[in-house]
Amino acid sequence: MALRVSRYPIVPIMIVLTLPDGARREVPVGTPARDVVASIGERLLKAAIAVVVEGETVDLGTPLRRGGAFRVLTEKDPESLAVLRHSGAHILATAVRRLRPDAQIGFGPAIDDGFYYDFGVEKPFTPEDVEAFEAEMRKVVAEKYPFVREEIDRVEANRRFSDDPLKLERIADLGADEVISTYTDGPFIDLCRGPHVPDTGYLKHFKLLHTAGAYWRGDERRPMLQRIYATAFWKKEDLEQHLFRLEEAKRRDHRVLGKTLDLFMFSQVSPGSAFWTERGTTMYNTLVDFVRDRQREAFQEIRTPLIYNKMLWEQSGHWGKYRENMFLIHNKETEELDSSLKPMNCPSHYVLYGAKKHSYRELPLRYVTFDVLHRNELTGALSGLTRVRQFSQDDCHVFLMESQIDEEVRFLMDFILGHYATFGLEARIKFATRPEVRIGSDEMWDRAERALESALKATGKPYELKPGDGAFYGPKIDFDVQDSLGRAWQLGTIQLDYAAPERFDLQYVGEDNTTHRPVVIHRAVSGSIERFMAILIEHFAGAFPVWLAPEQVRVLPISDDLAPVAAEVTAKMKAAGIRAHMDARSDTLNYRIREGEMMKVPYMAVIGKREAEAGTLAVRERGQGKKQEVVGVDAFIARVLEDVRSRSLGNSGAATGA
Repeated sequence: MALRVSRYPIVPIMIVLTLPDGARREVPVGTPARDVVASIGERLLKAAIAVVVEGETVDLGTPLRRGGAFRVLTEKDPESLAVLRHSGAHILATAVRRLRPDAQIGFGPAIDDGFYYDFGVEKPFTPEDVEAFEAEMRKVVAEKYPFVREEIDRVEANRRFSDDPLKLERIADLGADEVISTYTDGPFIDLCRGPHVPDTGYLKHFKLLHTAGAYWRGDERRPMLQRIYATAFWKKEDLEQHLFRLEEAKRRDHRVLGKTLDLFMFSQVSPGSAFWTERGTTMYNTLVDFVRDRQREAFQEIRTPLIYNKMLWEQSGHWGKYRENMFLIHNKETEELDSSLKPMNCPSHYVLYGAKKHSYRELPLRYVTFDVLHRNELTGALSGLTRVRQFSQDDCHVFLMESQIDEEVRFLMDFILGHYATFGLEARIKFATRPEVRIGSDEMWDRAERALESALKATGKPYELKPGDGAFYGPKIDFDVQDSLGRAWQLGTIQLDYAAPERFDLQYVGEDNTTHRPVVIHRAVSGSIERFMAILIEHFAGAFPVWLAPEQVRVLPISDDLAPVAAEVTAKMKAAGIRAHMDARSDTLNYRIREGEMMKVPYMAVIGKREAEAGTLAVRERGQGKKQEVVGVDAFIARVLEDVRSRSLGNSGAATGA
């Protein structure tokens, strides 16, 4: 029987790719990205790591299914680092399975500073295990296995990973239309979307860092896995610099320095709540007083209760959305959990505002408070001062007319950036838009986003977009602050809220003598005082600027007979407002000086016989080694007071790199 051939050949479906220079490539659907890059140039193909198609990064072996903007990534592109690190996670899993075939494999994503991989094992990995895994990874790298992508159906996926329950669960979660792909390097195969570098030999500069327990898929009800953290860079010097920063971060760890400098402690009698020592309380209050001084003229400080019944939280929406994070209170009369310690200040400020009539002449009205807040964080999530259950915020809510938004945003932004500048901190500004889970209509969000972004643009400050990262009630401007190690901390925020005034029926009387609805701006500068203290401790490495230091001057008489003179000098400093302390112990002068250096006291004033007779001090300034300067008592007091008045960074850790 003769084979019949169609007169009409099958025409492939074509997609159009637009290159950065505007040139276009038309290729059939399913063409590997590598072929498109090769058509541009062989030199580019050799340098290529992956490609970006309409904002999605895919590797060179991925079949292209859609057209649009097409860009090639090389090592010079920052996005390529995530591809390298994702491949590093795959290579880590390869090494672990070689040495520990029993290990179940979970996920291995790239993260901001590196990558990790989760494994299911009966016993936690030891440091010796990690060393062995890293050595085995280097063997895998040397073998230069290509990363081979294969797309398979669900039946085949379940067959290939039948011995890996974690992978089988992931397969079950995939949608019916999702492409299921695997990647193989040598004998190891992993369920993975990619992208990956062309072969394992690309991972030259990497380091396994540490292990930690991690619940499968972040659910505390699921098995505890072993997570191995690692990092990788294209250049050796970048890796070395990163490892140095990690070691420096350990040296600056606020939990260690908090104990060494006698600032705060924690106890199991109240998990997640700091006990502040006298020294720590002095520093804490100094920081709060600084904020108070800056807010005194333009803000109204208030205090509100710590406990509220659920009626308020139902009105605000927190009872339904946030209750699991609140400390609930049992009512012995009704036998119900019907009250809570407040986890945030917003609703209490609305209640206070709504208790009076307000005129447009009062607006903007800025309520600020330092009340204590409580959030029921999981025990495993607590971490020093950065994640606590009890804390205070320099929290402000501004009630204003819609016409005042531009001017108010400019005022608040200058206030926030000025706060950071005092500590030598710089901030990157980000604009966050509506999240998927939110309250309010699309019209309300359109209005709020237009208003806030317009106000942000009017400031002239550069900013980045954070799509989908707004608060559930409104868009926001976030301030990511960089410390002296280059680490970013999300601290301040300006959030525009049209929903709360509706929920709480807030009003003001306008110029037309009728009632109008205000808008609300939520403003925070430090985030929480506790977290900001942690950041400052690490930013300055405990060597605080003079104005903030809990002890500004330590007076050291050389011998017992000079103690009375030292006491008079100390008293004179204290009378001038200087936090001075006299150390007249019988220990040697060198021992006392070393202890003062360990406590990072900004100035040590030594009094010997010559200084006592001349009315001078032999001053040792922090960070200047053994160098001493002989200064008159009054002149020295004036110097310290000027350091305090100007809030000079002077010889602080941020200024000296201590």
